[in-house]
Amino acid sequence: MTTPPNATAPAPRWAIRAAHAAALTAVPSGLWRIALAFGLPVGYSAQVLRHDFHIPGWGAVYVIGLSVVSEALALLTLGLVQPWGEVVPRWIPVIGGRRVRPLAAVIPAALGSLGLVWLWTSLLFWWNVEEHPAMVGPWHTIVGVLYLPLVLWGPLLAAVTVSYYRRHR
Repeated sequence: MTTPPNATAPAPRWAIRAAHAAALTAVPSGLWRIALAFGLPVGYSAQVLRHDFHIPGWGAVYVIGLSVVSEALALLTLGLVQPWGEVVPRWIPVIGGRRVRPLAAVIPAALGSLGLVWLWTSLLFWWNVEEHPAMVGPWHTIVGVLYLPLVLWGPLLAAVTVSYYRRHR
């Protein structure tokens, strides 16, 4: 069996694992935010949730939406190692079935990884920051642990992006 002339090499195993790990980095903090939105006792009193976060209310919609959007963006990393990152799925209107131009994936992914590194690197210093006065009990530490995986999102996305670029140049 011969390969088509425009076929690319499959993603290396390390890149596939890194893409899956990147997709999972937003899950712990997202689950914490969703628990917060439902008013569960995850570090803040009911009064703080009402006054500072507007939960229940529009604040709940915001934090759930933030969690969903974050995870959806994290899942896009999988496109750099899956066939749908090379050919747009047919069910997508207008562009379905077309090949993805490599730079159309590489440029947003590279910019995204830089933005993520800029945004989340400060979490490495979470434990050097004074505890939030409204947060009760051990939740300052728990929230730090739940948000810490986000520090890996940018570097993992960068590594997978480099792999994608090398396979498609």
